[in-house]
Amino acid sequence: MSQAQMQQVIISEVGGPEKLAYETVTIPTAQAEEVLVKVHAFGINRPDILQRQGLYPMPKDVTPVPGLEVAGEIVAVGAEVTQFKVGDKVCGLTNGGGYAEYCVVPASQTLVIPEGLSFTQAAAIPETFFTVWANVFQMGQAKAGETVLVHGGSSGIGTTALMLCKALGIQTFATVGSDDKIQAIAHLTTGINYKTQDFEQVINEKTDNAGVDIILDMVGAPYLERNLNLLRRDGRLVYIAFLGGAKAKEVKLGQIMMKRLTITGSTMRARTTAEKAEIAQGLQQQVAPFWAKGECLPMIYKTFNFDQIVDAHIAMDTGEHIGKIVVNVL
Repeated sequence: MSQAQMQQVIISEVGGPEKLAYETVTIPTAQAEEVLVKVHAFGINRPDILQRQGLYPMPKDVTPVPGLEVAGEIVAVGAEVTQFKVGDKVCGLTNGGGYAEYCVVPASQTLVIPEGLSFTQAAAIPETFFTVWANVFQMGQAKAGETVLVHGGSSGIGTTALMLCKALGIQTFATVGSDDKIQAIAHLTTGINYKTQDFEQVINEKTDNAGVDIILDMVGAPYLERNLNLLRRDGRLVYIAFLGGAKAKEVKLGQIMMKRLTITGSTMRARTTAEKAEIAQGLQQQVAPFWAKGECLPMIYKTFNFDQIVDAHIAMDTGEHIGKIVVNVL
């Protein structure tokens, strides 16, 4: 293959994992504030699945190639980039295009890989850590001594939230879909099997009916009433997805007012470059020291090779993963 060309993964049409295909294209060029990364590994995330299904399309001015996080080596820097140089080992939150052998990433969304971390580990950092830091700690304002409930606790987002909370002195509970998953995250939190247990009842029993300060929810409508019941005064309910439904039939407005609750949410894709840069700075200052000590490292469920992208998506589709799914390119 010519040095000027690379392979990337495209979504040939909306549908299942079999709709993913490979194509050969010209290697992209880093613009003024970007770096070009030779990709060694990239993460698979739920937004990639939704994009493949036609439920979460890229903005019109952004590449339709999926992939929101990469790790690798910088091979070129834009004219205005001063904080990185060719040869730096980095991971980054992309604006798309991560399913490829080379990817351009805004320099402001790029992090130096701490010594001792593999490219596989680093590729599992950006999407989940950016999301958790923005939603739990910036918007949710979580702080030591508080209690957080994480729905989807065995997912990449979930395990990341639980690790950071534990490291920062925050008690947690997490809902998961099996007893095996409870065991897998037992070192991080108190797990609750939502298929066999009522999470509201369990948490009330374990907190003497005090409830929790913050709830990170990716389920949506089916959990709204119980979420509101569990939140303490000045509690925060933060939505990052609504996999179980986007429209709630009833909302207890009086409860929201009496408890002074905040209900909010966000998507990473809609954030501006400046907002993502602020998140990156927070991670660099507050979280990178943990990584450097070998702490708060992403849980890797399974890895695949670049030519196994369909298998990687099938693994994500099953929902059986605990932690992150990563594709190794080199």
